[in-house]
Amino acid sequence: MTDTVTLTIDGNQVTVPAGTTLLDAAAQIGITIPTTCYHPTLTANGLCRVCSVEVEGARTLVSSCVAKVAEGMVVHTESERVRRSRRTILEMLASAVDVSEAPEIVAQMQQYGVDAGRFAGTERREIPLLDDNPFYIRDYAKCILCWRCVQVCAEDVQHTFALNLSGRGFETTIGTF
Repeated sequence: MTDTVTLTIDGNQVTVPAGTTLLDAAAQIGITIPTTCYHPTLTANGLCRVCSVEVEGARTLVSSCVAKVAEGMVVHTESERVRRSRRTILEMLASAVDVSEAPEIVAQMQQYGVDAGRFAGTERREIPLLDDNPFYIRDYAKCILCWRCVQVCAEDVQHTFALNLSGRGFETTIGTF
């Protein structure tokens, strides 16, 4: 097994250590792939799919934050298929929750030409404000379910496992036991 892998990302050849994610390989050559749920100090989980890229020969788009490089791989980070996927993901997110206080997401929406009203008839997650703690207020109407808070409370940082997913489907929220 070789220690390095050579692949092509957006027409640029790059050699990286085996086991590198596509997101990190792209960053090494100055290509920024947008992310929402990813944070470099937390375990990547590929939940949001905003970082998806097109790999030649693959049937589906792959999440670059978790997909590992492979020898000879050819990756497109801004193909029309990728842009359409990101636009749709962001449109659905904006239809379900209030993203107005998430400047990174608002910038991504502008970058991908999101039609914030495309899913206007869709039900919005209206969750009451929780002010049951003297230290913080929880406004789940603005929660995009990125799972970062769950990861911080779990094995990545605190090992308290104080937060987890609660509910199913559209009714999913972050909750305490």
